[in-house]
Amino acid sequence: MNQVAGADRTALSTNGPQALRYRVKGMDCPTCAGKIETAVSRLPGVAEVRVNYGSQVLDLALDEASTPRTELEGRIERLGYGVAPLPTAADLAMAQASGGAPPAGTEEPEPPLWRSRKALLGILISALFAAGFLVERIAPGLAGEYAYWPGALVGLAYYGRRAAVAAFAGTPFSIEMLMSVATAGALAIHAAEEAAIVVLLFTIGEMLEVVAAGRARAGIKALAALVPKTARLVDEADGTIREVAAASLAIGQVVVVRPGDRVPADGVITDGASSLDESPITGESVPKPKEVGDPVYAGSVNADGALQVRVTKTAADNTVARILHLVEEAQASKSPTARFIDRFSAVYTPIAFVFAAAVAVVPPLLGADWGTWIYRGLALLLIACPCALVLSTPAAIASGLAAGARRGLLVKGGAALEVIGRVRTVAFDKTGTLTAGRPRVSDILVFAPDASERSLLGLAAAVESGSSHPIARAILDRASADGVPLRPTRDARAIPGKAVQATVMGQTVLVASPRHAAESTRLGPEAERAVADLEAHGKTVVIVVRGAEALGAIAVRDEPRADAAAGISALRKLGVRSVMLTGDNRRTGEAVASELGLDVKAELLPQDKLAEIAALKAAAPVAMVGDGINDAPALAAASVGIAMGGGTDAALETADAAVLNDRVGDVAALVSLSRATLGNIRQNVAIALGLKAVFLVTTIAGITGLWPAILADTGATVLVTANALRLLRA
Repeated sequence: MNQVAGADRTALSTNGPQALRYRVKGMDCPTCAGKIETAVSRLPGVAEVRVNYGSQVLDLALDEASTPRTELEGRIERLGYGVAPLPTAADLAMAQASGGAPPAGTEEPEPPLWRSRKALLGILISALFAAGFLVERIAPGLAGEYAYWPGALVGLAYYGRRAAVAAFAGTPFSIEMLMSVATAGALAIHAAEEAAIVVLLFTIGEMLEVVAAGRARAGIKALAALVPKTARLVDEADGTIREVAAASLAIGQVVVVRPGDRVPADGVITDGASSLDESPITGESVPKPKEVGDPVYAGSVNADGALQVRVTKTAADNTVARILHLVEEAQASKSPTARFIDRFSAVYTPIAFVFAAAVAVVPPLLGADWGTWIYRGLALLLIACPCALVLSTPAAIASGLAAGARRGLLVKGGAALEVIGRVRTVAFDKTGTLTAGRPRVSDILVFAPDASERSLLGLAAAVESGSSHPIARAILDRASADGVPLRPTRDARAIPGKAVQATVMGQTVLVASPRHAAESTRLGPEAERAVADLEAHGKTVVIVVRGAEALGAIAVRDEPRADAAAGISALRKLGVRSVMLTGDNRRTGEAVASELGLDVKAELLPQDKLAEIAALKAAAPVAMVGDGINDAPALAAASVGIAMGGGTDAALETADAAVLNDRVGDVAALVSLSRATLGNIRQNVAIALGLKAVFLVTTIAGITGLWPAILADTGATVLVTANALRLLRA
């Protein structure tokens, strides 16, 4: 840890609990995480323990007056894990406030797999087993079964020590304990060859677990590596450009992004235009054109034009950092299924231990052979290991979360991921969710013979040039797109809720609602029918009046997103009903809903949306999709809330999931991902319990023995992990 952070922690150590964060190397499964959590939680002065095996991170609060930090770290190391301090959120905030780069911690890079402790142990045991095999085959009378003792004893010493430490720390029924008892028992009944095979297969299984866990983490690590380490900062004093650490950028600073460079921070373009490849962040494969005023994400690739970008988010708060934080938080939180399996395993393992002991002792007491039944009891100990069962759910959840993050689907926890797949109704907000949230000119109708679409648009744009009303912005955008110049105006004034008026080229021009325009002029029957037809299709119409003559009408509408209809259709194919909840008027709501093919509840206040969500939720799990501050209560009240990525921070913070691409179709993708994850969990549980059931029968019947039992446990763990990793390709 850097000196600033270290000094800060030293100062805080006498002032009660302080937050600590560690990287725990070798923590590759939920069983490991459980042992560490139990061991650490039993120490005095330790609170708020959170263990995330997916990211190998341990968070806790420690009062060093009760337990020194060295004792905490020593306990973790005695369990057989490496431990390295990481910067906490407070460290990052303090570094950012001081204008320095975030502290990097004292973590050393991971060694290659073949140099890891488990790999070296596996190589040693393999060599000893091979030597024992050769000695027994070449000179059977020289050592006999004792030729296999060295390999078995090395494994027993390593895992037995870990089992003893875990038992002392509060986990007596660890997999190491079960394996050590089985190995020692096998040696005691002169089954040394099988004892050596047991420790060898167990070590190989541990190595495969490391490989699988590493693959699951690789996608998230790759995301973290997207943000460049350096940035080209523009000096505000003299305009010179210098290279600085990207992590040190502050809000308001301006950086230059050359073609081919990655954007070093979230920001807004202040100069230049280009296309940016945002696929690593949002999953969108097509580069997006960007110009002055458009937002950009850290980690996206600048394709063809030089840009100047004003930083809007610090390194700790940019899009990539938030994605990583959300995924880490999600992996740390257990789903309902995972919590149930944890509770089940806590009861199941001791019962299985007692059952194995009964199998070893009861038949001999009734006259059966002691050696045979002790052997079978030892095999049952290995079958009783709950590793594959405990791993079945979190492995699938972690892979599902990672697969979603890679395509811009963020879920804040296993619980939310499970619920999404069970929803039967999805409630959508309209503006900014099903629609783009920005009205556009959809129709221009000319009534007067001496007018044209271009002249009508020019007059309306001139009158609206000083207004920030959404209708005014739509008209001005259309005029700009069509190359219509703005004429000078004077005496401009607004009539709230009715019209805008100005003098253009010596004539009074009014842009008004149809109702207010009727006070100044008269529309013919044909024009009235045309206006009524536009309004029936959910469009807002304004009439352009010059003097006392109605020149024509301009219609604007917040158009549905390009993929909205397809997204609703995709949900329908999944058996999910869609309903739109909007505060807009009924006519507009019904027009949009009819076009997209979903039900609608219109003219709803925020509290009305809550009531509708409650009614839907009473029948079945319901998801709410929104983007605005007014949607936050409904997002929180739904079984699961889903925020559009371009929405407000309030919506994103309240929601349980987010779709970064702003695509309606991604809601159906979330449901599909969740259902695939739930299916994967069911498959994993079936694999774990199915193999145990088969080998339970074959072991009691004397068909299989020790090494098939450990192979069944290791095989189940590998199969469960491999099956979960299939979700990464979803």
